[in-house]
Amino acid sequence: MTQLPEGDVQASMTPNLQIEVRDSLADISPAQWNGLCEDGNPFLCHEFLHTLDATGCLGKATGWYPRYFLLWAGEEDIRELVGAVPAYVKTNSYGEFVFDWAWADAYQSHQQEYYPKLVSSIPFTPATGRRVLVRSDMPLDDTIKILASAVRQFADSQDFSSVHYLFITEMESRILSAVSPVNSEAQSADNDDSADASRVLTGVETATDHLRRIDCQYHWHNNDYQDFDDFLARCTSKRRKTIRRERRHVSDAGLRLAQRFGDTLTEREWRWVHGFYQSTFDRKWGNPSLTLPFFETIGELMGDKILIVFAYDDNDGMPEWPVACSIMFIGTDTLYGRFWGCRAEHNSLHFEACYYQGIEYCIAHQIDNFEPGAQGEHKITRGFVPTITRSAHYIRHPGFRDAIANYLAQETPHVEQRCAGLTDLLPFKSDLINL
Repeated sequence: MTQLPEGDVQASMTPNLQIEVRDSLADISPAQWNGLCEDGNPFLCHEFLHTLDATGCLGKATGWYPRYFLLWAGEEDIRELVGAVPAYVKTNSYGEFVFDWAWADAYQSHQQEYYPKLVSSIPFTPATGRRVLVRSDMPLDDTIKILASAVRQFADSQDFSSVHYLFITEMESRILSAVSPVNSEAQSADNDDSADASRVLTGVETATDHLRRIDCQYHWHNNDYQDFDDFLARCTSKRRKTIRRERRHVSDAGLRLAQRFGDTLTEREWRWVHGFYQSTFDRKWGNPSLTLPFFETIGELMGDKILIVFAYDDNDGMPEWPVACSIMFIGTDTLYGRFWGCRAEHNSLHFEACYYQGIEYCIAHQIDNFEPGAQGEHKITRGFVPTITRSAHYIRHPGFRDAIANYLAQETPHVEQRCAGLTDLLPFKSDLINL
């Protein structure tokens, strides 16, 4: 495996524009970083990303090694952060949700190394959002091109097999697949932190080598619903009855649902939350990557952006202890469902805690969209629309690039056809379907 670089990597792009690569956000001002995240995506904020690293969720145990690409403007003593890419050196493909196992197998069968690779994504989080962050007063397309070119050159210099931008926006997909050359010279910058830390990112080259890939998730959209009954009124009679029956299963079982913000939870309640999160992995497969200190810390730093739904059973031997909980994150215009766990099985409780409670919250707070997580066609009949998600991939090896490009050319129409066909399962009346 290629030796992972240590320390900072710097390269001067112009006298007033500089690229820097760091393995931590510890010394980056939260205000400067968050100034790049004006869309209100909670997973891109400094608090979330730095807490992942600071509480033991990344590194050798999970195969995620942070590499933050920072674009600075101005002189050294007064420079400002104007762009960034959160990226990670990956030694596996776990926690990405854009499945490239077949690509890794192809490399292995030809005695080639697929890992390490470089991934721009939010660890363990299949949520749509910007991956190339640009301050609002900067030229968007050109700044994305500069950062994407720097990321590519860094991957080349470290002999990584590839670069992957996951769950990107449609705008980023367009730009990353058609990036034009940026004429600039790069010179190495001194760095006293490490003798091996200062490297040269030679001239900013064209970055037209990103291949587009699409997949399908299921997202709910708020069509100006007044309340949950208004949402149901837009559904067919059959689906309306099914959803009401599922909700009655929960109420008839004597279960109580309580919505709480993360900054109102006690230490004991956060231990419950983490325990429920772990329970899902215990019942299924895999290893939980998020630690108890992670949950406790984000509760302190960004608790008002975290929605916890507890389910209580008054007939349980310990009624004060929830029997289940779901964990969601609140963005400016999108609610993100992330985790679920339970200690007792109840009919339809998962649907209530993870989907219907989220829909009710979005309606009550006029939130436009609800992304409940990856996979799960069962979400469609509950009002979640099949929605295209996007990724972009730079493959260094010409032969593998051509093979993967051919594969994607065949895969893409099948995904588009499948995503379009699944809309037939939506619960809405045919004259009210608005995609």
